[in-house]
Amino acid sequence: MRLTWAQPEDLVAHEFVALAEQGADPEQVAAVAKRWEVAGGSLQPERAGAGARPAGPELRFLARQILDELTALVPGSRDEPDDREAIVALMTVPSASATGNRARVAEEDRVAGAWWGRSAGCLLGKPVEKIPREGIEEIARATGNWPITGYFTARGLPAEVSARWPWNRRSAPTSLVENIDGMPEDDDLNFPLLVLDLLEERGAALTTADVAQAWLANLPAGRVFTAERAAYRNLLEARDPSGDGASETATHHNPFREWIGALIRADVYGWAHPGDPVAAARLAWVDARLSHTRNGLYGAMWAAALCSTALVAVSVDEVLDAGESVLPPASRLLAAVRRGRDLGRSLRTGELSDVDALDALHAEFGHLHWVHTVNNAAVIACAIGAAGGHGGFGRGVALAVAAGWDTDSAGATVGSVLGALTGLSGLDGPWVAPLHGRLATSLPGTPERSLAELTVRTRALRTRMGT
Repeated sequence: MRLTWAQPEDLVAHEFVALAEQGADPEQVAAVAKRWEVAGGSLQPERAGAGARPAGPELRFLARQILDELTALVPGSRDEPDDREAIVALMTVPSASATGNRARVAEEDRVAGAWWGRSAGCLLGKPVEKIPREGIEEIARATGNWPITGYFTARGLPAEVSARWPWNRRSAPTSLVENIDGMPEDDDLNFPLLVLDLLEERGAALTTADVAQAWLANLPAGRVFTAERAAYRNLLEARDPSGDGASETATHHNPFREWIGALIRADVYGWAHPGDPVAAARLAWVDARLSHTRNGLYGAMWAAALCSTALVAVSVDEVLDAGESVLPPASRLLAAVRRGRDLGRSLRTGELSDVDALDALHAEFGHLHWVHTVNNAAVIACAIGAAGGHGGFGRGVALAVAAGWDTDSAGATVGSVLGALTGLSGLDGPWVAPLHGRLATSLPGTPERSLAELTVRTRALRTRMGT
């Protein structure tokens, strides 16, 4: 059986990459890498999560040993801590425009815009997930959708283009123009639904153990990926998610600990704290530490701060200021989102074209895996900045998807932020009409949820959180 994101022999190459990104001693890493390669192990990380050929028992046993050795090589970092208090000590003070002098009450239209916007942005990216930038452009051009102005279609797509760039096989049957009937199931929406349930039950007292128990009770292991799948395995091995710093569930045999999974789980923490990005970021950290460290943690905190502020702000700059305020000032993530924001500002003023901006992002961050937090956060910041808020929803989600990284996740976060800024009433009909006011889920309970009901429940969280 080919099991993605979990086979020990596939994790090793990704761990070498993760250690290099985190500044591990290159000589120590190289010595271990040489032993692994001599034994027949691959140094090439699998883009889709699993190699085509299964490893024998000896190589798999060695892979586990190598992963244990590599864990000891992870260096500490004062600039990128995992401990909550250490992170808070590094934060800049959020500006008054982002957190103060507001009633902290989000209008129903804006909360609805956040849910519908997240759904629409995710839906745009679903069929082209795993297709690189050049393939997305070729598909869009071949079907008269370039620049991207709406959902993708297979109508009129030449057979040779389809063969060269096959749709995401799981998503295409439910996410092309010709077959969209509501928001289809997706982990980018399952997690917000799960967080909504958690906050209704636990409120501000939420713990990482609560999140862990909710995963085990509600999420099929096959519907979580990368770092979440590693954390799920670690929970089943009875590893401990408690504490204040990096949890064992996030660090044990988990080379995906700085990837985007925690960022996609953060929106509802922001929606529960309109106008209070610091409180939103705190709960996002509680959740994220189950599976992530360093910039994986910060990505969740950043997204929660964006979503908190988008419900009460009047400009994308207010939103982006608030997001930056919760990040450690010397972190790789802050540098990336500031770079993305600068490019987005240049797009908004007409100094750059979309091609120029995407070229710059790929030149600087293209070496990272397509599911990494840092590159995806850079394009999210760029897309939000380029959109400029009101009327820019389609431009923002299209740019996020056109980058060709984690298309559905980046599109979802950009859609969430811009939908909240605009409100449901400001979203164009072609983006929202196919949703029919409902989304599907693989969580227990009814297979579909009403976006109107989710809006009402989300607004009620403000009271539950004691704000």
